[in-house]
Amino acid sequence: MTDILDVNNGHKIQLEELSLTLRLLNSEERHHWDLLVQTAPAGCFMQSWAWADFKELEGYKTFRYGLFYKQELLGGCIFYFYPHPNKANLLVAPGAPLLPEKLEKEGMQILVKEAVSLAKKIGVVALRIEPLWQQKLDCLSGFMRAPADLLPSETLLIDLQLTETEMLATMKPKGRYNLRLSWRHGVETEFRTDSQAIPVFYDIFWETVKRQQFFGEPYKFFINLCQTLFKANMAELGFAIWQGKILAAILVVYWGDRATYLYGGRSFEHPEVMATYSLHWAAMQRAKSRGCTFYDFYGFTHDPNHSYAKFSRFKSQFGGVPVKTIGAHDYFFYDQLADTMIGLLKHLKI
Repeated sequence: MTDILDVNNGHKIQLEELSLTLRLLNSEERHHWDLLVQTAPAGCFMQSWAWADFKELEGYKTFRYGLFYKQELLGGCIFYFYPHPNKANLLVAPGAPLLPEKLEKEGMQILVKEAVSLAKKIGVVALRIEPLWQQKLDCLSGFMRAPADLLPSETLLIDLQLTETEMLATMKPKGRYNLRLSWRHGVETEFRTDSQAIPVFYDIFWETVKRQQFFGEPYKFFINLCQTLFKANMAELGFAIWQGKILAAILVVYWGDRATYLYGGRSFEHPEVMATYSLHWAAMQRAKSRGCTFYDFYGFTHDPNHSYAKFSRFKSQFGGVPVKTIGAHDYFFYDQLADTMIGLLKHLKI
């Protein structure tokens, strides 16, 4: 077997020495790919076939590669590329790559070589990956920590294998009190996958964006996201209702053993009924009934100065275990970077 080589310095990778091969996946292999990603310990919904379909609707180019040993699919990666005019473009792989056990170096080497080839064709300066690993493996020796993450590098996981009584016991006292208060107020919940639910969700989401002044995706984003994931049975919109009025809404993505709270919002009206507590509790029980073993709050921090601090205080009321991953890492294509910088400098007015 060959070692990890620095392709930027012109060293050649002799693929005939490797036991793995790489090729683009075809649509008939969708089920096999999704099954691999769902069952992988670090599998991520952003590497699902449906998520790639969604990103294509958003204007991205996708490259769906499989790593094979003989005819068996063992790993791979979906690369995403969005062309920005007059900018240093990236090839990105959120939640990836998936590397075969004991063949991590060989698999990463082949994927990097393919990324180098892609970089020359589409004009990107770096590959940014973000595997959901809790420690950096030796196969990433050519990568450096990225300045920005593709996914939250810290999250909070709720164990759905516990009984309801055990789940309540692991909550913080204030969280338990607020949840039971919402029950006493008679907060109801419902989950929907119809197109008519999307604008209802977005109204609540956008109200929250304006009130808390954070970046919010446009309505079309949620149309493309929901319609694609609904069709794949990967997502639902949940609503908390009190006296006929929707007070909170969430978007939950189901993938493998994990249900992920991806987006949400809360009305400024009637905060005293604690509607969001009933909604997340109902989402956890619903995820459990679908066979999920974890509810992922998708973004968490103990840092009081972090932008997630306010959200994290709420999430922490449900108990759970904080989990940190290695974050995004970059592999620079120095020839492409130099060409891009020269091109950008030519456009500067002196």
